[in-house]
Amino acid sequence: MAGPTSRAGVVTTRDAILRATLKVVGEQGVGGLTNRRIVAAAGVSLGTLTYHFPSQTELLREAMLLFAEEETAKLAGIVEGYRAQGLSLEQAATVVEHVIKQLPFGTDELAPHELYLQAARDPGLHEASAKCFAAYDELAITILTALGLPDPQRVAGPVVALIAGLQLRRLATGTDVPAAEPLMMLLHGARG
Repeated sequence: MAGPTSRAGVVTTRDAILRATLKVVGEQGVGGLTNRRIVAAAGVSLGTLTYHFPSQTELLREAMLLFAEEETAKLAGIVEGYRAQGLSLEQAATVVEHVIKQLPFGTDELAPHELYLQAARDPGLHEASAKCFAAYDELAITILTALGLPDPQRVAGPVVALIAGLQLRRLATGTDVPAAEPLMMLLHGARG
């Protein structure tokens, strides 16, 4: 799993622990997250883990924020690649469907869903979840603004919810789920 590195170009111990946490959560679920599994996956000592993250809530919160930061940066890069092309709503919906289909069916995609479910159980994760969804909303607002959709702030949340739901359905069923048509229905409805 590639991602942020220190200024020297080396993955920090903290980032290695967070990536290991995401890996374990994706493979085992939050219920299977143990210090032993994390340190084995991160290649660090138990003392190093507890030094950086004294509580599981803090560890999960930071892992969730790292995932959202990397995911929105990746998606923003894709958006930038298409921005100059002046896509129509229909073309943009097709691009979204293509991006969803390119996502792997694996533990990397399961981890954030597991973390969001855990946030429903652990109020200590609510703020991190809110930040994650705010980042997705902001990305959606940027895209919807570029597409010329009126009042993109009003539509961003439902667009994010639709895409997240379609991703969850895809992961849960193991099959591709069409996204362009439901997205177009939502966007055309928003246009009024």
